[in-house]
Parts: sequence; C-alpha cells; structure tokens
Amino acid sequence: MTPESPVIIELAINGVTQPARNPHVPVTVEAIAADALDCVRAGAAIVHSHAPLSDFNLPAEQAAEAYLASYRAVLAQRPDALLYPTIGGGATMAERLRHIEILAAAGAIRIGLLDPGCTLLGWAEADGSPSPHSFAYVNTVADMEAALEQGARLGLGLSIAIYEPGFLRNALAYWRLGRIPRGSMIKFYFGGEAGYFGGGSGVSFGLPPTAKALDAYLEMMELAACPLPWSVAVMGGDLFATPVARLALERGGHLHTGLEDHLGAGQPGNLELTQRAVALCRAVGRPVAEPGEAARILGLP
Repeated sequence: MTPESPVIIELAINGVTQPARNPHVPVTVEAIAADALDCVRAGAAIVHSHAPLSDFNLPAEQAAEAYLASYRAVLAQRPDALLYPTIGGGATMAERLRHIEILAAAGAIRIGLLDPGCTLLGWAEADGSPSPHSFAYVNTVADMEAALEQGARLGLGLSIAIYEPGFLRNALAYWRLGRIPRGSMIKFYFGGEAGYFGGGSGVSFGLPPTAKALDAYLEMMELAACPLPWSVAVMGGDLFATPVARLALERGGHLHTGLEDHLGAGQPGNLELTQRAVALCRAVGRPVAEPGEAARILGLP
C-alpha cells in the first residue's frame, strides 16, 4: 500500500462494550443491521459484529442464525458489504469456529478469523494492580492450525488480530510458509489505558498506541518482507485521540474503529466514528475504499 491508495475503514460495531456504558451499542438483530448499513453508507467497507447480546455460549447453529438474521438484512441492500463475526464458544476450536462454516455456506461472509497467540486481557483493582480475575486469552498452535485450515478450505481471507508482538511473529511465520490465505489482513490492536474490558487505571495489554509502537510492528513486517495490508485499532481508548491513526494513513495503512473498541470522551455512535475516520482520510489526502474496492485491495477470493 502507498500513502495515496484507498483506505479500508472497518467498524467493529459491538462486543464487550455494554449499553450501560454507551447507549448507542447495537444489541438486537434489527439494531445491528441498521447500524451496519449506516456505517457502510458513510464509508465503512468492513463491518465486524458480535451476535445479539454477545452470548459466547450460544450453540453454533443458534449463533449462526442470529448472525444471518442481521447479515441478510444488510446484504439485501448492500450485497457488496464485507461482514464477519467474532469467535464462538465451545470446548474445542472446531466448536468455536463452527458458526463460520454455516455463515460461509450461506454465502454471508468472505472473511474468517485468526488470533495467533495468547495474551492477558485484564483490568485494574481499586489500588491499580492487575486483577486476579483478568481473562487469559489462549490460542494454542492447534487452534491456529484449525483457523488456518478453515480459511484455506472455505476460501476466506482472515482477520489476523495482533494483540501482542508475539502474535505478529506467529502470523509472519505462517506467512513465510505460505499458510496465510489470500485476502487476509493484519490488525494491530493497541492497548488503550482502559484495557480491552474498559476497566481503566492503565492495566491493559500489548503495546500502547504510540508512534514508536507502530514503528516496531512495521519494522517486523519489513524484516519479513510481508506485503499484507494492515490496519490500526485502539482497544479501550480513542483511536482518533492517538497519533497512530494519522500515522497509519501516512504510511499506507488502514483504520479499524467502532464501539467494540472505543472508550473516550462522550458517547459517539458507530456512524459518528465512521465519519471521523472518513474525515481523517480526507485530511490526509487518501480516498476511502468502497466495499468492492476493499475486496480487490485485499485480494479476497
């Protein structure tokens, strides 16, 4: 990507952020579909969502049905929209990815998931110390292999989540081996001060959203001569209040925002966050990619 190429804007419209924290978070089938359509019309090429109520314990078939109810409403009006879900629940990776099989068979998605590593998604106790109740997010090598196999078999580009530098090392190892499916994208998830769960007090994960942190990731990409498209996001913070949003655009990257991630001043909706992303692209002098153009940039099958 060059600094003049079109920008792929991705909106993660819901997830761990609850309506009590931001009333604009969509949690019903109808609200998810309406929000997704608004964002696509405003400039988002990709929309990531969780099933209504973000219930990770839903059986795969029930979760897929919930996703399809909103995705079909979006695709009826914008068949070019690029949509994809989150990971599911289950004791095995096959169970956690089963809903993706159903969604792909229904023709509703072209993007799958790869989280190539482990991290501690925590929050702070009252004294500022890391909470012993923090969530250890674990993806074994067998889990990564299952996600890679699914993506290759179903012809899905993978959304490759980078929570820590070690995630990128694993992703690059698979890329060198030719294991990353066509159409995949690297997502640099920087840890905001509030952390993934919005617990606050500076207990977070991964690298902070700074210029040096972005440079570190990009150097790793350069050393591996990896040409995969990449984007930046801030989990538990405000992407647009950090330097990495503009820097990413100046260096040929893309933007990932939305109410799953956002925690900042005020209570913006997903549409407003889309508009902020579009305005920043225009300020930097880069055009915004429509979904079809984004699919071509990614090389989606």
